[in-house]
Amino acid sequence: MNMQEKLMMEMIRYYRGDAKRIQHFTKVYSYASLIGKMEDLGGREQYVLELAALVHDIGIKISEEKYGYNNGKLQEQEGPAEAKKLLERLGVDPEDIARICYLVGHHHTYTGVNGLDHRILLEADFLVNADEGHCSREAIEDARKNFFRTAAGTRLLDSMYLRENGQP
Repeated sequence: MNMQEKLMMEMIRYYRGDAKRIQHFTKVYSYASLIGKMEDLGGREQYVLELAALVHDIGIKISEEKYGYNNGKLQEQEGPAEAKKLLERLGVDPEDIARICYLVGHHHTYTGVNGLDHRILLEADFLVNADEGHCSREAIEDARKNFFRTAAGTRLLDSMYLRENGQP
């Protein structure tokens, strides 16, 4: 098994019994991986993006345990330390862990986007959240206009949510 597969299995164990959360991170992982490949991210940056996509919401569980609820800010606050513990246990390179933790700590931050991997993670997470949260067409159009920047992510957004009779 490669590291992505090992981490996916660890995250499934982490969220054992919570099919909704497991399905969420596997969908985000799939879209992030696809967008990264379509955008020619390549090599180590693609690898880091894929690992970050798998653990991006790891802060949810710890937030709910500590505070009784979770939100985007708490996920960003609590997620990096939890991700770091898991990634270190699996033997992920410390440089990669640092970047993954940065992404986990900023995956709800749409301003000051730091890198293509960050942009792709935001877009992939939105693609899934738009469906799971039943976003209005207006909210999706607003996201397209205000923070989708990759050609691949925009194409997926259009194909999934905005095309009617072949028109965006």
